[in-house]
Amino acid sequence: MTSVSAGLAHDIAIIGGGAGGVLTAIQLLRAATAPLRIALYEPQSTLARGVAYATPYPEHLLNVPAQRMSGFSDQPDDFLDFLSADPQERAALAPMFVERHRYGEYLRDRLERARAASPATLVHIVQPVMAMDRNEAGWRLRLADGAQADCDAVVLAVGNRPRPLPARGAGGLSADASLSAWDFDAVRAVPGDARLCIVGSGLSMVDAVLSFVATEHRGAIHVLSRHGWLPQPHAPHAVADFDPARLLSLDLRARLRFVRERVREAAAASLPWQAVMERLRPHGQALWRSLSESDQRRFLRHVVRLWDVHRHRVAISVHEQLQALIDRGQLRMHRGRLDTVMQVGRCVQVGANVRGRPGLALEVDRVVNATGVEMRVPTMRNPLLTELLGEGHARTGPHGIGIDAGDDGRVLDADGRVQPDLWVLGSLRIGNLWESTAIPELRGQAEAVARQLIAR
Repeated sequence: MTSVSAGLAHDIAIIGGGAGGVLTAIQLLRAATAPLRIALYEPQSTLARGVAYATPYPEHLLNVPAQRMSGFSDQPDDFLDFLSADPQERAALAPMFVERHRYGEYLRDRLERARAASPATLVHIVQPVMAMDRNEAGWRLRLADGAQADCDAVVLAVGNRPRPLPARGAGGLSADASLSAWDFDAVRAVPGDARLCIVGSGLSMVDAVLSFVATEHRGAIHVLSRHGWLPQPHAPHAVADFDPARLLSLDLRARLRFVRERVREAAAASLPWQAVMERLRPHGQALWRSLSESDQRRFLRHVVRLWDVHRHRVAISVHEQLQALIDRGQLRMHRGRLDTVMQVGRCVQVGANVRGRPGLALEVDRVVNATGVEMRVPTMRNPLLTELLGEGHARTGPHGIGIDAGDDGRVLDADGRVQPDLWVLGSLRIGNLWESTAIPELRGQAEAVARQLIAR
């Protein structure tokens, strides 16, 4: 793939070179029947290295078995095809949770294959897009180096951003005292005897702890979160037998009762509760969109973490490693809301509220921010998205999260009008769809956006 400086015109600009942007580029290259000009704007020199697949380390595994990770709905075994051509090896790999960096390699391989076989051209422009304005051609993109490029249509695939550490005093911590769980190299470089406090208990926390296991960390690891819940493990694949459509007419409280009843029925049939979640998995977007606005708010306030730990699961082997650390006392779970962090010499004093009152005080050497993905665009610190909102080209999604879009993924402007030549996909659609970050959702959105663009 060619890296060039911006200065040429494109038919289509894809902003963001993580999984969503790369899948969109592949679909466009495959579908093109004419010399379409596609530009993929991504400041990293290597594509398909968004947060999920940026880690080079073997301890970080996919959270879904390999047999369910194809990037293409019409080729369900494509990821297995990439991993091995040997039938016996493929059969062994199918249920496995393989190293996550292999998925980034897979996407890059499929992108190069699509590029080589397409009449369209693709350039990777190693620049961030800072702003975009309307012009006669469609959009004029303004880049960090001052260059500009005109294009007919734009796809926003900017991906995930980390939340800031939610504590008073966070801005006063030194670079040595505070690090992000997404900074995989920095996490692995932590001294082996350091006392640690990881803020957040989701999948980012799991990544950090696995790196500490890999580097034979000896110091105490405290994990602080509001609920103190770990992501739950997968189980041998099974799907419960019930009709999820029965949920669509129920309110949130009735849905919770319904799901608990199905879990009891599954247990009576010797099925794990995970079988119920597997049955619900393809219907996540329909379940979200059929909730009333008030019930969506209740979900975000009271149910979201319960959903996350059961929906976004980890490999059984990973869960066993976490439990072993807890059993021997090195990993300690704390339930509370982070309040303050204060650096005193080489130590960091961490204060948390438990049930609204000061109740937890820790003294550690490092604080690791594992609070997850920032969903509110105004606080993402992304110049392009901030400019789009400020100029009225876009508006925030429902409940103030993500970017608002129509059913086909086209962005809505500040007055709710459809932008005919501006699409969004991935995590920025979370307000409209909720389930919008896993590969099944990304590949479906990429296919749909590519079909619309080719039709133009």
